[in-house]
Amino acid sequence: MGVIVSAASLPGGEPPGQDRWGTTSRSVVVLDGATSYSPEAPPADEYVDVLLDALLRRVDDGDLREQLRAALVETVERLGLTPGTAPSSTVLVLRVGDELVEVAALGDSTAVIGLQDDMTARVSDDRLDEIAIEQRDAYRRALEQGEGYGEAHRSRLRELQRSERPSRNRSGGYWIAEAEPAAADELIVRTFPRSTVRWVVLATDGVQKHLDRLDTWSAAASLGDGDLSALIRDVQTWETETDPDGRRLPRSKRHDDKTVVVWRSVDP
Repeated sequence: MGVIVSAASLPGGEPPGQDRWGTTSRSVVVLDGATSYSPEAPPADEYVDVLLDALLRRVDDGDLREQLRAALVETVERLGLTPGTAPSSTVLVLRVGDELVEVAALGDSTAVIGLQDDMTARVSDDRLDEIAIEQRDAYRRALEQGEGYGEAHRSRLRELQRSERPSRNRSGGYWIAEAEPAAADELIVRTFPRSTVRWVVLATDGVQKHLDRLDTWSAAASLGDGDLSALIRDVQTWETETDPDGRRLPRSKRHDDKTVVVWRSVDP
């Protein structure tokens, strides 16, 4: 049985954005650095570069939580980070062994796994959705009512991030890759028999929203690099031309970074 990996990435603003992805001989890692809306939440560009490198060097072997913890320790030391004031990122990992396929998530990136008999499974981490619900609902309602992406919207997002921060990497809160290596212990990991997995699509939330909106995860699993690039360009165009103010698909900004990676088995 052979393997094909296809991928595409498109920044929401000035390149390179804060999404990163990489592969090894048996693993895929996707990171989505958090956007900063206030001085208390610094940008994640350098952070995701260092974390991706540290994780790719470890991810093929050993326990996934332990390897993420070690990668976070290295990242914190290299960048001199302090918990609570550091950049942060989601983590999405696919690791394929001879007998098992492991899929892991920390933060709001998503993987959908195509199984036998046209069944699918979804791996994501929705703990952040349970934090600062009132502030999250408020900015989405304002967008639905036509407020758009002006200063009032940015003010709501700053308040949302301030409300989320006390619950970051805390029991009863949410967990994210930042400067607290213990967050790795909260990595959500699901395991599937290799023989049952036909494909896996890994997506950051900038494109996940559209794959859900279009119900097109299975279709995306059959696409190569060029068609995946066309897909994410098309949804970015939809954001610009059809939903520039976020009324139909409320989201934190008009264009988020978008990354999608497809792994699929092929018969010899």
